Amino acid sequence: MSDVSGMSCVLVVDDSPDALFMLSDALKLEGMDVMTCSSGRQAISIANSKSPDIVLMDAVMPGLDGFETCQILKSDRGFEDIPIIFMTGFNESEHVMRALAAGGVDFVSKPIELNELFARMRVHLGNARRTRSARRALDFTGRWIVACDRNGRIFWSTQQAAELMQRAGIRSDQRAYLPWELVEWLAQTGEISSSAVTGDTFRYSRNGQDLEFRLLSGDGGEEVLLRLVDRHHGTDEERLAKAFGLTLREAEVLLWIAHGKANKEIADILEMSPRTVNKHLEQIFNKLLVEKRTSAATMAVKILWRDS
Repeated sequence: MSDVSGMSCVLVVDDSPDALFMLSDALKLEGMDVMTCSSGRQAISIANSKSPDIVLMDAVMPGLDGFETCQILKSDRGFEDIPIIFMTGFNESEHVMRALAAGGVDFVSKPIELNELFARMRVHLGNARRTRSARRALDFTGRWIVACDRNGRIFWSTQQAAELMQRAGIRSDQRAYLPWELVEWLAQTGEISSSAVTGDTFRYSRNGQDLEFRLLSGDGGEEVLLRLVDRHHGTDEERLAKAFGLTLREAEVLLWIAHGKANKEIADILEMSPRTVNKHLEQIFNKLLVEKRTSAATMAVKILWRDS
């Protein structure tokens, strides 16, 4: 059988020495780097010192059980995307529900069938990598995004958004809640059709910070996406427009040029024709007094990073 995930690191948590020995040997044969421990407290300590790519968690352990351990791990920033698979001898719906409620992604019954376990691990490792990649892309492009439900419970946020909220005194860890004023606003937007509220904003000023929350999507599903704007600086587009005397549309094109996007990609992102992108680029080059897109991108990056 092919290896589960190259040299991915797995943390196995089980109070049974026999189970730890069996799983450790099997996972090492699959090409994985394996860490083991026999208690929830040890798991938290290990995870804080060396973050694993995936966790296999015994559900029923003395002291801090697997469900409580999972909740503690998932409350720490940086652990949001790490999949936790629960293991237990009890194949009961109550345990399944507790595992999912604690933040687990899957559930396997003991005695463990190894081929099934490896197949599940491959799926969850792949999903976690794609999620992390997407979030890194959001961070890299300066997208301050928060995902939450209509009750304000935070599912995840980009690093930049978390730092901005923390400066305003808002907890940003997973499963924390947004302030009640924002929750009331979310409830009001939920009473209107999603197409009518997309783009709605809410200003929140605390601790010398002036934030604007913009509703990006709320299509009736559980997850709502919010974009944060630091009103002391404005959006990236607004900053570029002010610095170079551009229209907001020209600034949007310049922003994506700075992020290395080709004209066709920009056209798709901004829902305009490639010909229109070219026309905007002509105006941008004229206003910036440059002839090449690399020169325009360099000037834009200097503005975007100047006060960051």
